[in-house]
Amino acid sequence: MIGVSAQALRNWDSNGKLHPHHTTTSGYRYYSDEQLNQVMNVKPKNRIIIGYCRVSSHKQKDDLERQIEIIDNTEESEQQELVEDLVQIITVFSCKLQGKRANKAKKLIRELMQEETDGKSHKSNVDPK
Repeated sequence: MIGVSAQALRNWDSNGKLHPHHTTTSGYRYYSDEQLNQVMNVKPKNRIIIGYCRVSSHKQKDDLERQIEIIDNTEESEQQELVEDLVQIITVFSCKLQGKRANKAKKLIRELMQEETDGKSHKSNVDPK
């Protein structure tokens, strides 16, 4: 992720440059996003968000309040956006999986119906003795 070897991370840990956020019992080192950003000299984004709401008359005060509420609710953290993206991805994959299962079931039903109709036509062609 940051382009350094595992040995470099071990050296940084022993030198005190970068200590892992936590280490598992098997020895894997995990670092927080803040630690990685610090090592990579990534500065936090200084974003200013300005919401602008306007109506043309006093009669539209309810519309103005609704606009303000919408703008207040659109401020999402990056983590919320990530979670929403992941949920959307999972939803798409589950829909595709269900679609494949549905197509497989439809195909099986068609085959069974075809076998059933073939069996009935075969029986009707047989002469009783």
